[in-house]
Amino acid sequence: MAAIRPFHLAFPVHDLDAARHFYGEVLGCAEGRSADRWIDFDLFGHQIVAHLDPEAKGGGTSNPVDGHDVPVPHFGVVLTMADWEALADRVRDAGIAFGIEPHIRFAGQPGEQATMFFRDPSGNALEFKAFADDAMLFATQ
Repeated sequence: MAAIRPFHLAFPVHDLDAARHFYGEVLGCAEGRSADRWIDFDLFGHQIVAHLDPEAKGGGTSNPVDGHDVPVPHFGVVLTMADWEALADRVRDAGIAFGIEPHIRFAGQPGEQATMFFRDPSGNALEFKAFADDAMLFATQ
């Protein structure tokens, strides 16, 4: 299997200073290039770009998954369990409210995973997850 290449995601934020604090200080993302209306961040090796849109409003809809209302759209990264636990602690310590508290989803089933959801200051939903066994990422049985 070839090495996984970094993905790129651009998304709207209503306040670049709030995004810089949230992604840089709370999530620990190194800042890359920036301009008056956008900031690049290194999200666990992936390039995300916060673009200023003063009218940006997070939200969307939700779908039921394993007894929770999962926000759609959302984005995030599959982490190691140690990194997932450390991130959950950082988010909790920063006083960020979880939309879905850190927990184990699909316990005892294919695809069992640790997951958590929270929103950035512009309302963009993020999900971070981890697997005890990464081979379960796409497991169906």
